[in-house]
Amino acid sequence: MQALRGLAVLLLLQAAGEGITRALALPFPGPVVGLLLLLLALNLPLLRAPVAAAANLLLSHLSLLFVPVGVGVIVHLKVLSEYAGRLALVIAVSTWAGIAATAWVTQALMRRAQAAERGGASAPCRDVDEEGTP
Repeated sequence: MQALRGLAVLLLLQAAGEGITRALALPFPGPVVGLLLLLLALNLPLLRAPVAAAANLLLSHLSLLFVPVGVGVIVHLKVLSEYAGRLALVIAVSTWAGIAATAWVTQALMRRAQAAERGGASAPCRDVDEEGTP
């Protein structure tokens, strides 16, 4: 029963996000606004348990959610084969770009943490030797 309540909360927040996006003519999808609303709603202890129950239920059946995608791929196999080279290139470039961005942010955060441990809480995100030169 709690999972059903949590699912209702998730759907209501997504619908609220859609409504806000359409009412304010925002340039991004309603589910993004719904996720932000969910982030705020999770601060309420009353909603945490039902949403957690719904999340566990959805995660336990996650593989079923990929069936429509697989059917779509099979249905449009001719189109996919026509653009296979371009798709592979875009997937490879975007994957490497994501990995590079993650590595860059991780290094910057690690440098900042190391600088904070050495004494400067607001130290720059680059390596500096004792003389102050990078």
